[in-house]
Amino acid sequence: MFSAVWKKISQGNYSSVYVLVGLEHYFFDETIRRMKQSLNQKEETDVIVFDLDEVPVQYVIEEADTLPFFSERKLIIAKNASFLKATEKGKEKIEHDLKALEKWMNHQSETAIVIFIAPYEKMDERKKISKLMKEKAVFLEAKSLEGNDLRVWIQSTVQHEGKTIGEEAVQLLIEVIGHDLVQLQSEIKKMAIYLGEESEISTSIIEILLSKTLEQDAFQLLNAYLRGDTSTALSVYHDLLRQKEEPIKLTGLLASQIRLMSNVTYLRKKGYHAQAIAKQLKVNPYRVKLIVESRNPIDEKRLLHVMHRLADADLKLKTSSGNRDRILEYLLMSKI
Repeated sequence: MFSAVWKKISQGNYSSVYVLVGLEHYFFDETIRRMKQSLNQKEETDVIVFDLDEVPVQYVIEEADTLPFFSERKLIIAKNASFLKATEKGKEKIEHDLKALEKWMNHQSETAIVIFIAPYEKMDERKKISKLMKEKAVFLEAKSLEGNDLRVWIQSTVQHEGKTIGEEAVQLLIEVIGHDLVQLQSEIKKMAIYLGEESEISTSIIEILLSKTLEQDAFQLLNAYLRGDTSTALSVYHDLLRQKEEPIKLTGLLASQIRLMSNVTYLRKKGYHAQAIAKQLKVNPYRVKLIVESRNPIDEKRLLHVMHRLADADLKLKTSSGNRDRILEYLLMSKI
């Protein structure tokens, strides 16, 4: 759907109103980028941005009905269109005049292009304004890509950068980064620059270039501690301290990892495979894969024991005034 709309935009075939709903910000950014690019091919275009969490929708209507100064059309971006989602009465941040919006939707401006961004999982289909905007605007759902659609998108993005990528490398990208298209696009661009004249983004290149996240460091630290490798656990811990990470934050991350390991163990016993577990727990599949493929799985009693220790450490960190770095260090030095 987005591809067809982007093609029309590139051809200068514009609609007056676009409504983008969903959680995949790549589609928001790319639609706006393509619209700006297409409009500016003719002449410099006025671009006005409103945050509808800060101002009422009446501002958008007034701006759309005001003639542009320097171009045929102005581009208006209306972010956070929360009036499209279900909200409890009286808890709205801003009071929007939806009657005025309904009236305007039936008599849209010919000198403005308005893009309403609703970064929510879905909109409230029962609302009159939602039905009207689906009927009178170009309505697009910014959903995360899955399965083959995601693989095709990665291949296309890599080709756009003038590079190639094999199936194994595509799978590794998805496992490590997940389904966030903005992050995937950013990492692919970095790899293309790194490769220079070389053409292939291989698994080895991905492993070299993908920056380690704090979660990955916490996973390495915890695994070393669980298998009794005190020196590695302390080495990772001290590295994190040098990076100005707080012990209380690290304790929370370790506890989160323990909970994840416990949940993965439970769901595996129920017969779930790795991909299904990741979807059920709404976490990066790569994190689940690392736990599932661990050569030394930890039983649930030991995980629970470590969780109790982390809870004690957390309490001490929140109530002690001395050298707090030592509290988590002592835990990592102790045997399970």
